[in-house]
Amino acid sequence: MVAAVEALMLDSLIRSESGIPMIEAFRKQYGSVEGLRIFRAPGRVNLIGEHTDYSLGFVLPAALELATYVATAPNSEGMLRIYSEDRRELCEWPVADLAGLKPSKQWTDYPLGVARELMEAGFPLAPANLLIRSTVPDGGGLSSSAALEVSTALALLLGRPLGPTELAKLAQRGEHRFVGNPCGIMDQYISVFGREHAAVEIDCRSLEHRLVQLPAGVTFLAVNTMVKHALSGSAYRDRVAECAAAVQGLRRHYPEARTLRDISVEQFEPVAHELPPVVQRRARHVVSEDARVRAFVEASARGDLAAMGRLLVESHRSLQHDYEVSCEELDFLVDRALEIDGVIGSRMTGGGFGGCTVTMVREDAAEAFAAKIARAYEDKYAVKPRVYPCRPSAGAAEVADFATVPAKA
Repeated sequence: MVAAVEALMLDSLIRSESGIPMIEAFRKQYGSVEGLRIFRAPGRVNLIGEHTDYSLGFVLPAALELATYVATAPNSEGMLRIYSEDRRELCEWPVADLAGLKPSKQWTDYPLGVARELMEAGFPLAPANLLIRSTVPDGGGLSSSAALEVSTALALLLGRPLGPTELAKLAQRGEHRFVGNPCGIMDQYISVFGREHAAVEIDCRSLEHRLVQLPAGVTFLAVNTMVKHALSGSAYRDRVAECAAAVQGLRRHYPEARTLRDISVEQFEPVAHELPPVVQRRARHVVSEDARVRAFVEASARGDLAAMGRLLVESHRSLQHDYEVSCEELDFLVDRALEIDGVIGSRMTGGGFGGCTVTMVREDAAEAFAAKIARAYEDKYAVKPRVYPCRPSAGAAEVADFATVPAKA
C-alpha cells in the first residue's frame, strides 16, 4: 500500500479525534474501568454484488480495517448505558425495561435492537456501561450500522458462546425487527466472517462462503461523497417490494422461483417485457448483478484485470439506470475515476443515494489517484471527500490488548 494512504489508515485506527486512548476515554466517561473489555467489528466494502443479498443472491464484500469498537464494563445501578463518542451523547435505560422499549428512530435503535434479540434468544443482559468508538464513516455506505450491531452483540454477550452464523443472523434480526430496515445478510455476515488478505464470496441463501484471493499489483480505494444515505427510508423498502413483485410476475414462467436469484439472465430476457417497466428494470439489475459476481470471481482467479474492471463499471451503470440508487455525486466520482491513469474499474458501493464509490487501481497509481479524485471532487462540489484504503481485514472479535491502544500522535 502506498505510503500516504497507509498513513491515513494508521492514523485513524482505534483513535478518537481527541487522541485519548479508549481505556482512558472510558475512565473519563464512567469513572471506573474495572472489568473492562473491548470488542471490535469491522465495516465492509462490497466489491460487487449490490442489492442482491435480500434476493438471496451472491455478493463479494471484504471486511475493512475501519471498525467499530465497543468497550464495556459492569455497573451496579441496574442500567444499560451507551455513550457514543462521535455524537457525544449518553443514553441510558433500566435493563428491566429493555424488552418493552419502542424504536426511537435514532442511532440507539441499532444497539437496542441487538439487545432485545439477545434477550429473546435466551441471553439475559447484565447492567453495563458501554462506550462506542468508530472509524467507519456514518452513512458512508461502508456498513457502519452492521459494525455497530455486531460489536454491540459481542459486548453484551461477554464471551457467552454464539456461533458466528447465528451472530450475523441475530444482528440482522435486530435491524429488521427494531430498526425497521429489511436489509439482507451481507453486512452483518462479512463483519463476522471477514478475513485478512481476501474478499469473501457469500451465498446469501445457503449462508456458505468461500475466500477469494484478489490479483497482485492492484488495490481498492473507497471515496466518500460525504453525502449521507438513510437505508431505512422508503426507497430501500420500495426496492425490496419491487423485487418481490418481479418474482411474482415471473413465476408464470418459472413457478419454482423463490427469489430473483433463481432466474438467470437467459431466462429473464425473453419474458422481461411482461413486467411493468419499473419492476422490469429492478429485476434486470438483480439478475445481471448475480451473474456479474460469479464472472468477477472467475476473472479474479485468472488475473483478468480488464474483465474485472469492465464488470465493475457495468455494475455501476446497472445501479445507476436500472436500480436507480445512485446519485449525481457518485456518478461524477465513477466517471472521473475512469479518466485517471491506473484505474481499472469503479462503481458505487453500498446501498446508494450517497456514500462511497469503490475503485480498483494499480498499486503504483493509488497515491496519485487519491490526490486527483479528491481534487476533482472538491473543485466540482466544494466538498473534500475522504479516501479510504480497502485492505481486507479480520472479522469481529475481542480486542486482546486494549491497554496498549495509543493516543493520536
